Amino acid sequence: MFLEPRLILELALLGMATGFLAGLLGIGGGMLMVPFITFILTSKGFPPEYTVKMAVATSLATICFTSLSSVRAHQRRGAVLWPIVRVLAPGIVLGSLLGAQLAVALPGKVLGVLFAIFVAFSATQMFLNRKPQPSRTLPGRLATFGVGGLIGLLSSLVGAGGAFVSVPFMTWCNVKIHDAVGTSAALGFPIALAGTLGYIWAGQGLPQMPPGSVGYLYLPGLVVVSLASMAMAPVGARTAHRMDIQPLKKVFALVLYALAAYFLLR
Repeated sequence: MFLEPRLILELALLGMATGFLAGLLGIGGGMLMVPFITFILTSKGFPPEYTVKMAVATSLATICFTSLSSVRAHQRRGAVLWPIVRVLAPGIVLGSLLGAQLAVALPGKVLGVLFAIFVAFSATQMFLNRKPQPSRTLPGRLATFGVGGLIGLLSSLVGAGGAFVSVPFMTWCNVKIHDAVGTSAALGFPIALAGTLGYIWAGQGLPQMPPGSVGYLYLPGLVVVSLASMAMAPVGARTAHRMDIQPLKKVFALVLYALAAYFLLR
C-alpha cells in the first residue's frame, strides 16, 4: 500500500505546496504537513490511533532536511548567531526527546487538539502581522537552557521547527529579526532530529503499523514530501521577492483557521 502511485502523488503534491508556501510566506511546514498527512493516512485506512503521531513524526523528519538547506542560505548572509545556538540547543534536544515521549503517551484526539491550538495561534500571529518589540537581552545560561527545553517540548508535540517560539523569544531579547530567523533555522535541525528519534523509539513494536513505518516515522512520506518540498521552496522564495505577500498571509491565515477547526471537530 505504501508504494501505491496515488499515495505517492498525493504526498508529492503536499510536499510541493508546503515547500512553495514555506518559501513564499516564511511559514513552517508542520502547519500544513501534519493535518494533510493525517488526512491522507486516514483515507488510506491506516489505524486512526496512529495517524496524528505518524504525521507529527514525519513532519519533524522532513524538517531535518529543509532546515539544513535553510541554514546554509542564512549563514551566507551572516544571520546565524552560533553562540545562541550553542546555549539553546542542549535544552532543545532534551525537550524534544521528552516531547516525543509525552506525545505518544497522549491519546490521538488530545494531540490533535494541541495541534489545532498551535495552528490557531500561528494563524493569529500571521493575520495580525504581529512583531514583538525588542526590550531586553538574553537571560542567563540556565534560564536560556530552560527556554530551549520549552521550545523543544512544544515543537516535538506539534511537529514544528520551533520558529513560532524561538523567533519571538529572540526578538523580545533584542536580537535583530533577521538574525533571529536565521538562528531559528539552525535550531530547527536539533529540534527535528531529537524529536524524530524520540518518535522512532516510542513507536517500536506497535501492532498494525503500516508498511514502510519505522516506529511512528512513515518513510515513504518522508522521502516524497522532502524531495518535493526542497524542490519548490526556492520557487516560492523567488516569487516572494516579486510581489506583496502581506495580503496573501491574511488569506492563508484564514485557511489555517479552517484547518484548526477541522482538527477540533474530528
